[in-house]
Amino acid sequence: MMLVSIAIVAAAALWLAATYNGLVRLRNRVQNAWKQIDVQLKRRHDLIPNLVAAVKGAMEFEQDTLEKVVAARGRAVAAHGVQESAAAEGALSQALRQLFAVVEAYPTLRSNENILRLQEELTTTENQLGFARQFYNDEAMRFNTQQEVFPANFVARFFAFAAVDYFTAEEADRQTPAVDLSLRAQPR
Repeated sequence: MMLVSIAIVAAAALWLAATYNGLVRLRNRVQNAWKQIDVQLKRRHDLIPNLVAAVKGAMEFEQDTLEKVVAARGRAVAAHGVQESAAAEGALSQALRQLFAVVEAYPTLRSNENILRLQEELTTTENQLGFARQFYNDEAMRFNTQQEVFPANFVARFFAFAAVDYFTAEEADRQTPAVDLSLRAQPR
């Protein structure tokens, strides 16, 4: 009888340790996934000033668009946490889409090698960022689910594990920008 009691206590201790360690591993995977997003955001933020500088002279009639990109980048760089970053990055994506749409209206910009290269680098970064966001959300889902399933939810509650936020697209990020150049001066 004593051996059975010891075996039950040992099994419970092993289960507790395994569940706790599993939650820690998942939490660390979520943090790693967020850092991967952070790396891509840094690359994106570093490319934007180069793109703005490359198009600035030729887009003298579109200073408002450039100012929106620069302001959105500033807010995105200053953002902290998943939700604030998601919102700021959504606004930046919208501003970049607007800039790319305007660039398409300027033949001199469409044929500029530097601008084309920067657009390609930004597009590649956007794709990598999309994959990093998906990976983060997958890891966040695993972590959050593990905290909710029985009986691991008792361990999660006891050790104060907290659910993490998902990186979600803002409504503005889902919309196609509208570009109307009809009332503006014609591009050179």
